[in-house]
Amino acid sequence: MASAREVAETVTDPELPMLTLAELGVLREVTESTGRVEVTITPTYTGCPALDAMRADLRSRLAGAGYADVRVRTVLDPPWTTDWISESGRRKLREAGIAPPGTAPRRAPGPIPLTLGPTRRVHCPHCGSADTVEVSRFSATACKSLRRCAACSEPFEHFKEI
Repeated sequence: MASAREVAETVTDPELPMLTLAELGVLREVTESTGRVEVTITPTYTGCPALDAMRADLRSRLAGAGYADVRVRTVLDPPWTTDWISESGRRKLREAGIAPPGTAPRRAPGPIPLTLGPTRRVHCPHCGSADTVEVSRFSATACKSLRRCAACSEPFEHFKEI
C-alpha cells in the first residue's frame, strides 16, 4: 500500500487541475498513527471556495487507497504564500498558459506595508515577451488576473503574487 503522504500528493487542485495540492503548496503535512491519517492543508486564502472540494477529494482518495479514518485539518497560520508553489508547479502553470507568480520579496516580521503602483513585469507564457498588459484584475478565480501579450496578441491568465 502506498503511504498516506504519497496518496495525498496525487490530489489535484479543483480550480487548477494541472497542479497537485502538494505542488501548489496547499498540502502541508500528512501523518499516520494507529489507523488514522491526519492531513493538514493551508488554503491559498481564507475564503477559498474550493476548500470543501479539497477536503472531500483528499478524504476520497485516501479512503480509496485503504485509509478508513481520515481527518483533514485546515490551518491558516502561517498564511499561504505563492512562494510555496514548487518549481514543477510553476512549470506546469506556464505549460497550461498561465503566467506563474514571481517570488515575493523577503520582509521583516510585522505589518506588511501597502504599496500601490505597477507590479513586476509579467512575461507571456506563450512567447516569453515582457510586453504584456493587464486586461482585468480578476480572471476565472480571484487569485488570477487576465492579461494580453502585445507581442503575440495572445490572452493569458497570471497567477497573482501573495
